[in-house]
This record gives sequence, C-alpha cells and structure tokens, in this order.
Amino acid sequence: MSCQKPASLTVRLATVLGAAATALAVTVYPARSATAQTQTVNNTSLPSVIRVAIREGNNPRGPILWVQTVGFEEYCDDVLPNEWMPSWSLEALRAGAVAIKMFAWYHTLHPVTIAGFTFDVDNTTNFQEYKYLSGTTVTNAATRDTWREVFVPPSGVIQELDYRAGIPNNPNWAFVGSQRMAQWGSQYWGAVAMLSHLNILNLYYPGRSMRYI
Repeated sequence: MSCQKPASLTVRLATVLGAAATALAVTVYPARSATAQTQTVNNTSLPSVIRVAIREGNNPRGPILWVQTVGFEEYCDDVLPNEWMPSWSLEALRAGAVAIKMFAWYHTLHPVTIAGFTFDVDNTTNFQEYKYLSGTTVTNAATRDTWREVFVPPSGVIQELDYRAGIPNNPNWAFVGSQRMAQWGSQYWGAVAMLSHLNILNLYYPGRSMRYI
C-alpha cells in the first residue's frame, strides 16, 4: 500500500504514545453481588472451546442454523484472516490476533440466547467473522506468536478489545486513544510507522498493558 508518512507523524506519535503510557481508562461495570467474583486473567484460564452460532451464509441477519463448538485456538485462527488481511504487516496481524483473542475470551464469559440457541459468538460481523479452516500460514503464525499475551487494565479484568475497519491507507487518528482499534490503522502503524504490535495496541487502548499468561 502506498501511503506517504506525514512530516508531523513522529511528533504526533510521540505525544500520543506518551499520553497512552500515562492515561487511565475509566470503565464502569454493572453492580455485582457480594459473592460474585470478577473474572480476571489471574483467576480465569483461557477457554478450551467456544460456542459459535452458525448463521446462514455468514449473514449477520441470517437465521441461526446450529451452534458449533470449536477449539478456542482454532477459532482464533479462523477469524484473523477474515478480519485482518493476511497480506498486511506481521505487527498489524499480531495486534489483530491479540484483539480477536481478548474479544472472544470475553464473550465466552458472557453467552447469549437467541431464538432458543445459547452461544458465545456467531460467525458474522455481529461478533467476529469466522470461516471454518480459513486460517493461513502467516495469520496462524501471528496467533501462535501472541497466544500467551493478554492486553488488560491494571485490575486484569477480562474485557473485549473492540475494533472497526477504519479508513484504508490512513493512520486513522480518530481511533487513537478511543478504546477501539482501526483495523486499517493497525496496518498503517505497522507497515508505515513500523510500530510493534505492543505499541499499536497502546495507541488504541490506553490504560491497558501487556501481560503474559
């Protein structure tokens, strides 16, 4: 992709990263009972499976045909190439792999029931685009490279990492610091600004940090 790096990029990036390193994310949680335990990366293991509602034609408005139980790592493999382009930079793919895993982990802890089907996610952009056995060599490698990495607030609570497409070939400044990653922005920062996936995540999700499980 042919993107020209703005002359002010280095200065603006340094300012944003500095702010991201010190900013605190303010998150409001629903009231919990005195006996409920907050689910964190310290007391909750990665799931071994995830329940995926299969909608007809991968259509977000299509009827649910069945619920498929999928290995959790296999699920992440088969989402990444459908949400991030396999041709993108490795650091963008790694940032995407972490976001996809955290999003899915959160939803295994918050299942829903629709039309009589109970599931964690569906196979569409209602949640994350999932296509069976669609993983590629490069995207599977990004998933493996980051499998023990989690990106969480200081409490360690398991939260989804939200993301949206963003504008192609653009730094997507509007998403920076928003707690929502621009997929196209991750490619820009990885390929043009040559940021690591950790710094890409820091740009979009201030107040959170990388941990290893």
